[in-house]
Parts: sequence; structure tokens; C-alpha cells
Amino acid sequence: MQLDRFGEAIAHIDLAKRSWEMKPAPKDWVEKYVGARGLGVRYVLENGPDVEPLSADNLLCFLNGPLTGSEASMSGRWACVTKSPLTGTVTDSHQGGWTGARLRWAGFDGLVFEGAADAPTYVLVEEGKLSFHDASDVWGLGIHETVRILKERHGGKDVSVNAIGPAGENLSRFAAWVNEDDRAFGRGGTGAIGGVKKLKAIVIAASHKKSVVSDPAAWKQVRRETLDMIRDEANITSPKKGGLSVYGTNVITNITNRIGALGTRNSQSTSFGDRAEAISGETVVDTILTGNPTCHACPVACKKEVEVKEGPWKGLKMESVEYEPAWSLGANCDNDDLGSIAKLIDQCNDLGLDPIELGNVLSMYMEATERGWVDGPGLAWGDTLSMVQMTEDLAARKGVGDLLAEGPALAAAKLGHPEIAMVAKGQAVPAYDPRGMKGMGLGYATSNRGACHLRGYVAAAELGVVPIEADPLEWKGKGLLLKTFQDLHAFGDSMDLCKFSAFAEGAEEYAKQYSVAMGRPMSADDVMEAGERVYNLERYFNNLAGFGAGSDTLPKRYLEEPSDSAGSKGHVCELEPMLAEYYAERGWENGVVPKTKLDAMQIP
Repeated sequence: MQLDRFGEAIAHIDLAKRSWEMKPAPKDWVEKYVGARGLGVRYVLENGPDVEPLSADNLLCFLNGPLTGSEASMSGRWACVTKSPLTGTVTDSHQGGWTGARLRWAGFDGLVFEGAADAPTYVLVEEGKLSFHDASDVWGLGIHETVRILKERHGGKDVSVNAIGPAGENLSRFAAWVNEDDRAFGRGGTGAIGGVKKLKAIVIAASHKKSVVSDPAAWKQVRRETLDMIRDEANITSPKKGGLSVYGTNVITNITNRIGALGTRNSQSTSFGDRAEAISGETVVDTILTGNPTCHACPVACKKEVEVKEGPWKGLKMESVEYEPAWSLGANCDNDDLGSIAKLIDQCNDLGLDPIELGNVLSMYMEATERGWVDGPGLAWGDTLSMVQMTEDLAARKGVGDLLAEGPALAAAKLGHPEIAMVAKGQAVPAYDPRGMKGMGLGYATSNRGACHLRGYVAAAELGVVPIEADPLEWKGKGLLLKTFQDLHAFGDSMDLCKFSAFAEGAEEYAKQYSVAMGRPMSADDVMEAGERVYNLERYFNNLAGFGAGSDTLPKRYLEEPSDSAGSKGHVCELEPMLAEYYAERGWENGVVPKTKLDAMQIP
């Protein structure tokens, strides 16, 4: 597996014709946009920003980065890039586990799907080969059963399966792709594009391949340096010692709750009070934890396998009660029953749904029910049995589930009350209330894929988990801080390294790894410039797709209704002055990339 040849093996797959051809990515695309996220956005732009997302004409890209599948720490990621049916923006989502690595070992840098099959189909990727197979027998099945059947059919050992579930087949706008490790391309509705194309699964059969680089000694040295940083006990990533490794992503529930940044009851409150402890990572570890699996080349092992010990779902074994879904299906829905949260997350993994979006559409519907705005079956706060049933109905588009499958923005609008949808650009907010963490509010508003914590994770600074600390209640200075995080993450997502690598590494370490792997010198400044180019490319796509001046907004609840909880009491999110600061740093004109900026960054 020669790393410096990344980009030469992109399979272009026509599902309608059941044909494929291996084509190299244009060399200048790889040089400017790196791979994974950046390269995928360039392909989707080339396909056209006006394409209807839920049509055969939309492009569906699965792309590795230059480091995917290598020995570099935390390099098990790959990206899914398309035009989102949920937001209408370009979207990319990233998946862990072993699937992306296995694609690289099979001799492919990416898969670009066009057209639509005339019947349910899955593709099998082997050593340098790709074939089409009838998926009629697994169409309609959940992801867990689909994975079991297809792995057994194709040898079991050294096989990965990436699949959609009933939600994707039925075109839920927030359907997800999920692999055998319950790792998901979660956000943006990428699973619905699989449904449109009648693409049920991608099966990859390949054994481990070692990386080949021009300077093995330098490669060994840079890998040792970065691994030592990840292992450093001063970092949250430290194996079996750092909070991320010990408790998983859910390590921060009690922290955000304490500072008044854990949205509750559809963000009507900013704290879950004493009940937050019941859904925290500490409680997960103390009561239901059974294992700590990991992804390819990752020493952190943030994933947590659990077994529910009591209640209606006693005996359920699943992975994993992460921070975001523990919030969205927990505090956000006034639910402190850990067993039901595990059940709902497991449903998302099996049905193929984004749990952040699911929790938000359920909490929106709960508020609408409470306010008397629902005709027909409603949903009470914390009604876990009904939440589970409604999730099944949503995936099947049955009854009120048909409405909720549209996502909170469209569903709330159809109920006549768009103001109770906690979204930005049509995508639901994650687990950081902007009144208690103002940089995250700016991040939601300016994210190119709709509300997102991972575009620019300023929470790392606002919560003090990286050396750069920032007061979560101060809005000044957040424009530059956010831009810095966004550009760094855009490069990391294009490499494609796990986002958590940035808790220990920075632009300097990314540059060293890229330079040795690709055989092309890169500095820390080059890393930040490449990330900035990717971020501007995405914004350019969105501008062309109709997201013009004034599109970077937040729900009025965050801007006008003060926080009611200790830690942030009385605060709102001062979005407008932060936007002015941010646009000045970006060189944008009210959210639009001017031609001078495009030319300076050599976009497209």
C-alpha cells in the first residue's frame, strides 16, 4: 500500500449500467483538497450544486484520505460526501471502525456512485475488483441482520459491511450508513441517498496491508512522536487514563450540565439538574459497561460496549452510549432512563438513523404536543415506550412517523411552528447550548453542513480540554478561535484522521505525517491554508446552491430567551457581533465568499 500514490485509484460506479471504471483523481484536486472530505466536496461540486438531493443524479462519494488504513495513529476514518437531502448543503460525514481501512487495503482510494440501480443492489469490493450483486433478500432488513448475512456470505474473516437500514430505504431525510462495528456516517441524511440509488450495502473483503513510504525511518519516527503525544497522561486521549479513553465521549455530560450548557426539553432549559448524572459516562462505566473496543490503529478506545441490566430492555447488548445521543435522546427529551437511551441508540444503529436528529425531532414533537399544536397521536416528555415505537414508525414512514422522518425543521414547519425546531440550515443542533457555550453557537451558525459541533470543535477550548482555553460565556475573540478550529479540522477530515487526534496533535504534527506519507513537503502553515481552502470550497458550493447572505442563523430561542440555569443564567447567544468578527477573519461578505477570496485560494 504505497501512500504517496493516494488518489490514483478512485472507482467511478454507474449503478444504472452496473459498470465501473478506475480513474485517478485530478492531480491538482489531490494537491489542493488533500482527500476524503476535501476531495469529496470537489467531486460533488463538479456534479453541480443545483442537483436535487433525492434523485439519481446526486453523487454519492465514499473516500479515504492519504493516511486511511496506514499505521498512523487514529487513521481508521473515511468520508461520505454528497448533497444533503436534509439541508440542501454539501455534506460530509465520517465513519470509524475498520471499513475505510479495509477499502484501502483492497486497493481503492474511493468509490464514487452515480445513477441508480433498477433493483436493490450491493457491491462487493475485493483486491482490485468490484462486482454487483442482488440485494433483494436483505432489502427491508435492519443493518445488524444485513451485516450478519453478507459477512457470512463473503467469508466472514477480513470482511467489512457498510449498509443502510429501513430508514434509508424509505428515504428518511436523516438516514445514516452504519458498519458492522456500529460506526455511522451519521449526519446529513447520506443513507437516504443510498435508498434513492437502491444501494443497500458496500461489502469489502481485504486483509491488512502494510504502508510503503519512500523514507521508512522518517515514517517510523513521526508515528512514534504522534503516538507519544496521544499517550501523554496530560491529554484526554491517554489510553486507560485520559477521560476520553476511560469514559468515552460521554465524559463531558456532567461538565456541560454544570456550566448551564446542556439543553433540556428541546432547549427550553439549559441544565438537566441532578438527573444528568444518571445518563453520564461515569454512570455508564459504573453500571452497564462490558467492553472497550477500538477502531483501526487507535490506542484510545473511546467506544463503550454495554449491556442493559434492568427494565424492558434488560439483556440488550449494544454500542455505544455516546455523549451526543445520550443528550439528544436523554436530557433533550426529559429522559433519564439509561436503558431506554441504549435501546434508542441501538435502534438508530439498526434502522440507520442519525440519533442527534432523532432526539431533536422527538423533542420538537414533545414540545408541540405539550403546547397543543398536534392533531392526532402526541408524545409526552420522557415517554420512553412511545419514543421507541415512534422511532420504528419513523423508519417505516408509518403514521406520524412519516412527518417526523422529514427531520425537525420540515416537520415543525408543517405543524405551523418552525420556531420550535432547534436547527441551523435545516440540521439539528448537537449537545452544547449556545447560551452556555457561545463559540459553539457561532460554530452551529457558520457550519457548512448545518448545525454541527465537529466542523470547529471550540468546545475543546471552552471546556478546557486543550491548552488553548476560552471563557465559554465570552463572545469576543470567538471569530478567530472558531476559524482556526474549522480550518484545522477541515484538513484533519481530509487526511482522514479521527477528530480526537486534535486533542493531542496540531497542525505541526499533521504536516509531518502528510509530508512523510505523501513525499511532498508541507508546513503547519500549509496545513492551515489547505484546511481554509476546503472550508471556502464548501461555502462556495453552498452559495451556488442558494445559501446567500444572511443564511448563518440560529433559532430565536438561543438569541432571545435567556438561560435559566446556574453557570450561564441570564445569558443569550450574541450571534451578530460574533458573526461580524468571524466574517472579518474569513474575508467573507455576510456569509458569501467573494471572487477575490476564491481567486486568492485558487478555488475551485
